[in-house]
Amino acid sequence: MDLTAGHVWVMISAAMVLLMTPGLAFFYGGMTRAKAALNMMMMSFVAVGLVGIVWVLWGYSMTGGEGIAQLFGNPFASFGLTGLIGTEDMIGAGYGATFAIITVALISGAIADRAKFGAWTLFVPIWVTLVYCPLAFMVWGGGLLSADGAVGSAVGEAIDFAGGTVVHISAGVAALVLALILGKRQGFGKDPAQRPHNIPLVMLGAALLWFGWFGFNGGAAGTAEEAGLIWVNTMAAPAAAMVGWILTERFRDGRPTSLGAASGIVAGLVAITPACANVSPVGAVCLGLVSGAVCALAVGIKYRLGFDDSLDVVAVHLVAGITGTLALGFIALPVDGAGGGLFYGGGAGQLLAQTVAAVVAIALSAIMTAIIGLGIHKTIGFRITPDDEVSGVDLSEHAETAYEFGGLGVGGSFHPFAEQAKTKQNVPEAVNS
Repeated sequence: MDLTAGHVWVMISAAMVLLMTPGLAFFYGGMTRAKAALNMMMMSFVAVGLVGIVWVLWGYSMTGGEGIAQLFGNPFASFGLTGLIGTEDMIGAGYGATFAIITVALISGAIADRAKFGAWTLFVPIWVTLVYCPLAFMVWGGGLLSADGAVGSAVGEAIDFAGGTVVHISAGVAALVLALILGKRQGFGKDPAQRPHNIPLVMLGAALLWFGWFGFNGGAAGTAEEAGLIWVNTMAAPAAAMVGWILTERFRDGRPTSLGAASGIVAGLVAITPACANVSPVGAVCLGLVSGAVCALAVGIKYRLGFDDSLDVVAVHLVAGITGTLALGFIALPVDGAGGGLFYGGGAGQLLAQTVAAVVAIALSAIMTAIIGLGIHKTIGFRITPDDEVSGVDLSEHAETAYEFGGLGVGGSFHPFAEQAKTKQNVPEAVNS
């Protein structure tokens, strides 16, 4: 079959989505302390390597084809993708890999500053295999939540065009579970050094994420008309969410922040992901405003409830993912003049379907992440030692630092753990704070 414009667009979209994971590395890396920036970025980059291998060997097979109990596809049906050689399905397989990669990378932000890199590299392939692939099959591959699945046929098929449940709710729940398993960082809620160390990196990461998200949402568009709607909605929702977030900061705290603007963009992108092809541009703006404000307020939940989600993965991805998923029950456009959300006279059927899909995603991710996370934590250990946390996870796990200033820390004073840094790195430079 000749290469068509549609094939090329999916391939370009896949490249854009793949770029989102390095973009996430910048976004998360800037939000951590300086002594954990490299580790944070490595957690994203290693997800590309590990998930890329899993996807080729058995991951792709588990997301489609003939299902096992409507829960996941046969892992050996397309093992190694050898059966796809010479077919156009190889393009779709490559596109799907990029979704799996960034989904698990999103989780890492919740455990910044304190996770063993080796434990993370074990968690990534297991989680993708036991959580992401089955959920992708249930929603997109003809499984439990699809139109012909046991749940979908009973309550209606949920709309999740690009991953509100499969990507963001599942990652957000996993982030919460791992944060609870690993516990709080030392000085959580008290140490001012836990603030983001490099806001320009955060802004750069947000920009790369926004760019890549046009491929994330638009790559599966079936027609030019659908692609146009997706493109505009992917522009409008994060724009409105940024405004919603900084307005919330302005009224709550007295001033808007750059970090809030970047976080608002991501919150809006998350919220529009499941809805990008099924709401009007005005609906996208409204969804963005609401998600930006709600997520800005949700950031404070971790302090009230006492869990340490380091980079607010729960507040942004879980909360915005649920917001966007449930919003479709209200603002989904009618199809061929029928159905749609409550605001279009479509009844409560779509809201029920969206709610059930969200609950299934939450339950699956919570249970399986707890099993995987606790299994790793009780065997090889998931958290670095208190001393290593103080000196910095970059040094303890990678023998590197993001910034070198001779014997001086970032703040310009001699770092109290300079001698420890020299010993671990075997170089004369001290670690920065």
